Amino acid sequence: MLSYPAAIPLSNRTLARLAELICSHRAEHRSRWRRLNPGQQALLVLAHLRNGDAYTRLAAGFSIGTTTAWRYVRESVDLLAALADDVHAAATRAFRLAHTILDGTLIPIDRVADQKPYYSGKHKRHGMNVQVLADPAGRLVWASPALPGAVHDLSAAWIVGLIDALTANGVLTFADKGYQGAGGTVRTPFKRHWHRPRLSRGQKD
Repeated sequence: MLSYPAAIPLSNRTLARLAELICSHRAEHRSRWRRLNPGQQALLVLAHLRNGDAYTRLAAGFSIGTTTAWRYVRESVDLLAALADDVHAAATRAFRLAHTILDGTLIPIDRVADQKPYYSGKHKRHGMNVQVLADPAGRLVWASPALPGAVHDLSAAWIVGLIDALTANGVLTFADKGYQGAGGTVRTPFKRHWHRPRLSRGQKD
C-alpha cells in the first residue's frame, strides 16, 4: 500500500481541544484501552470532518478497522455537538451584534434509498440543508441541525425556530431573496415584479 503526506487546514489548538474532550469523555466513562489515544482519535476525526477523508482510507492510515473509524468519528461528533448553543442561546448572544446575516447551505451527501426528500432542486444534487447565522464580518455565530435538502431555506429557518428566536431578541438580520416573507426582524432585498415595476431609491439602497 502506498502512502503520502497530507495536511489539515486547522490549528493545533483545534486538535488539542478535541483531544481534551475525548480524554475527559473516556475518563468519565472509565473507558477500556483503545487502539488510538485521544490525540490520534482527534486527528482522525478532523481529517474526516475537514478534509472529507473516507472511513476506509482513515482506517488504513491509522491501522484500525473501518467500523472502529466510524465509531470514533460518531463519538467525537456527539461530543462537539453537545457544546453547541441551542437556537435561543444563539439569538441571545447575537443581540450584542450590530446585525447578523442569515443564509442556508447544502451539505452534499451520497444518494440514499429514500432519496426524494434529500434532493435539492436548486442545487441539483442530494444533500442536507443547514441554516447558518453569521456576524457582520461573516464569522459563524450558529449553525442549525441538518434538514433534508429538499426543504426550502425559508421553511428550514422556521422549522428550527430561528426566525422566532431572532425576532424575540430584536436581532436585525439580513438575508437573501429566498427568505422573503420571513417577517419579524429579518430584512430581505426588494425585487421588481408586475405591480412594482420600479424601485424607489430607498428600496434600491
